[in-house]
Amino acid sequence: MLDVRQETAATLRTPDWYRTATRWTQLTLAEDDPVRFDPAQWIDIFRETRSNAACLSAGGYVAYYPSQVPFHHVSRFITGGDPFGELVDGARSLGMHVMARVDPHAIHDDAARAHPEWVAVDRDGNPRRHWAYPDVWVTCAYGDYNALYMPEIVREIVRDYDVDAIFANRWQGHGICYCAACRQRFGAATGQEIPRSSDAADPVWRTWAAWRRDVLTRMVVSWDEAVKEVRPHASFIPNMGGASLMEFDLALIEKHCPFLVVDDQGRHGVEPVWKAGRNGKRIRATFRDRPVVLITSVGPEEPVHRWKDSVTTGPEIEAWITDGALHGMLPWFTKFNGVIPDGRWIEPVARAFGLHERLEADLAATRPATEIAILDAATTLRHHAWDARAEAEADELGFYHALVEAGLHFEFVSDHAMTPAMLDRFRVLILPNAVCLSDDQCAMLRDWVGRGGSLVVAGASATADETGAPRPSFGLEEVTGSWMAEPMRGPVKNTYVVLNGGHPIAKGFGSATRIIGGTRLMAVEADGGTEQPFLFIPDFPDLPMEEVYPREEPRGAAIVARETEAGGRVVHIPWNIGATFWEVLADDHRRLIENCVRWALGRAPSIEVRGKGVLDVAAREGDGRTLVLLANLTNPMMMKGPIRETYPVGRQEVSVALPEGRRGAVARLLVAGGEAAVEIRDGRAVVTVPGLDLAEAVRIDWT
Repeated sequence: MLDVRQETAATLRTPDWYRTATRWTQLTLAEDDPVRFDPAQWIDIFRETRSNAACLSAGGYVAYYPSQVPFHHVSRFITGGDPFGELVDGARSLGMHVMARVDPHAIHDDAARAHPEWVAVDRDGNPRRHWAYPDVWVTCAYGDYNALYMPEIVREIVRDYDVDAIFANRWQGHGICYCAACRQRFGAATGQEIPRSSDAADPVWRTWAAWRRDVLTRMVVSWDEAVKEVRPHASFIPNMGGASLMEFDLALIEKHCPFLVVDDQGRHGVEPVWKAGRNGKRIRATFRDRPVVLITSVGPEEPVHRWKDSVTTGPEIEAWITDGALHGMLPWFTKFNGVIPDGRWIEPVARAFGLHERLEADLAATRPATEIAILDAATTLRHHAWDARAEAEADELGFYHALVEAGLHFEFVSDHAMTPAMLDRFRVLILPNAVCLSDDQCAMLRDWVGRGGSLVVAGASATADETGAPRPSFGLEEVTGSWMAEPMRGPVKNTYVVLNGGHPIAKGFGSATRIIGGTRLMAVEADGGTEQPFLFIPDFPDLPMEEVYPREEPRGAAIVARETEAGGRVVHIPWNIGATFWEVLADDHRRLIENCVRWALGRAPSIEVRGKGVLDVAAREGDGRTLVLLANLTNPMMMKGPIRETYPVGRQEVSVALPEGRRGAVARLLVAGGEAAVEIRDGRAVVTVPGLDLAEAVRIDWT
C-alpha cells in the first residue's frame, strides 16, 4: 500500500493533477466553525480515510479566509486567523490535491443594498428572499453576479492559496429569474418574453431552458479561464448536480472540465442502492473515459426533511459509496459543519475508501465491457420541467431494476453522444421510453439494426421528433415491423396482456394465460414477418365489481418480435412496461423484460452470475484479464433506506465466455483475497465465489 504522498507526487500541481485525485474529503464549514472546529482533527481524518484530495470551503456566500473583495462576506467568527489556509496547508502536508469550494447562490444585506441587480426576482417582481433563511437574498445566476463579480473572488482564492481547482456549488440558479437583466438578455437573444411558469409543454419555456443552458455553459468557460489566468495548471470544476449532462453544451464541457462531479449524495424514499452505480453509467454514456466523482453525504438524504448536520447508518454510507465505486465512480464524502458531535461515519467511510484503494489499480487497468445498453433519453428529458423528471425517467428505472434483478450487466448510451461507432460496441440497445428522437437518430438506429444490432423498443419511443412535436408515424416501424395504428393513450385501468403461442418471450409464466398490462397503451399493427408473443385484452371497467370482466377477445399486438436478415432481433413493447414495473414491481413484468432482453441478445450473455440474492453486476476488460464486480444488494432495506446492516449471500458462480484464442484461466478474489476455483465448461470459465458480504471483485487472468 503506497503512501498518499507517493500516489500523488507525480501529478502534484501539474495539468494532470486530477488523475491521482481519486478519494475525496469535502468539508463544508458553518459560519461559526472558525471558533468551534479543530483543523488538526480534520487532518487526521484525511489520513485515516486514505483521502488523496480535499474540497474545502473557501468563499462565495461566506469567506473562510480574510478576503479583500468588496461585499464578500468574511465569517464574523474569524478573528485574525485563516481557517481555509490552515486546512489547505494541512492537506498539502499530506501530499494531497486541494480544491476550493465556493457557493454563490446567496448574498447578505450589504451586498444586496449596494447591488440590487445581483438579486433574483420572482414572477411578481419581488426580490427573492432565501427560502430557508429569509435574512439573506437569493442571487440571479444568469447575470453580473456570476458573470463579473464571482470571477473576482475566484481569482483572489487561486492567487493567494495553493489550490488545484475551484469547485462551485449551487451555481446554476434556482428556477426562472424575472429580473430586468434577465428579461432584457433573454429578449435580445430570443425575441420573446420570459415564460411565466416551468411548463415543459410551453415552447417558450423550452426556449428559456435552451437559453439558460447556453448561459451556464459560457459561465463554465469564463470561470475556467479566470482560474487559468492565475494558475495555468488549475481548473474550474462545476457541480453538475444529478448525473445527466443535458443542461450543458457537451463540446465546451469536454474542453474545460477534466473530470466530472455528480452530486447525488444518497438515496431517499424508495430508491434502491443501485442508483449510485447508475450515476456512473449515465456519465459514461456521454464521456466514456472521463473520471467521474460521486459525492456521498454522511447524513441522511431527504428532499423535504433536511438534517444536514447529522449521521446516517454506517452500512448505508458504505453501501452507497461501494456500489458507485464498483461501477467506476471515484468516491467523495462530504461532511457539513466542521464540528463532529457524532463520529460514527468515520469508520464506514474509511472502510469504503479502503476497498476502493485495494481495487484502484485493477479498475484503472480495465474498461467497462458489456453487450447490453440502455438509451439515456436526454432529449426526451429536456422536454420535462425539473419537478417532472422523476416521472419521465420511470420507464428507464423499471428496465434498470429488472436487469439488476436478472443479474445482467449493462451500460448506457446517451442520445446526445450516440454515434455508429458507439452503437457497434453493443449487441442489444434498449429504448425504455425514448419519446423524442430526431430523423437522423432513427436512421442511425435503423442502420445499426441493418448491421446486425438488436433493439428492444418500449413505451412511446420514437413517437415524437427532437422538438417534442408528435410524429405522423412511428419512427422505427421499418425495423420493428410494426406501425402505430392509434397514438399512446392513458392512463387506463384494469388492463391485461394474454400469452399468445410458445415464443421464448412468453416462457416462464407457469399456468398463467394472462398477466397485468400497462397504464399507457399504443395500438399497433404488425406485418407478416413478425410474431406476437402477447396480445392486448381490451381494457374494461374496474368498478362496480360485477362489471369487472373482459368484453372482447384479445386483439392487437402487445409484443412484436422479429428476426432481421442481418442476424439481429427486434422487440417492440407498445406500452409502458418499464414505468408500470417501477411502480408496482410485479414479478411478471420483471420476467417479461428479462425474456425480451435475453431473446434479443440471441445467445447466453458473455458474463452470467448464478446464485441466491440480488447482486448489482459490473464487468470490465483489460489486457488479458476480465474483472467482474459484485455489489450485494440483498437486504430488506434495499429500496427503503437507511440500511441497518449488511446481509451476506452464499455461493455464487461467475460464468464468463472464453475470449477468442484462450483456453484457460486463473481467478483471484480481490476482496476476500486468494485464488478462486475455476472450471472450464463448454467454452466458459466458471469461477466459484464461496460467498460475499457487501462486495467482491473477481479478476480472471486468461491463459
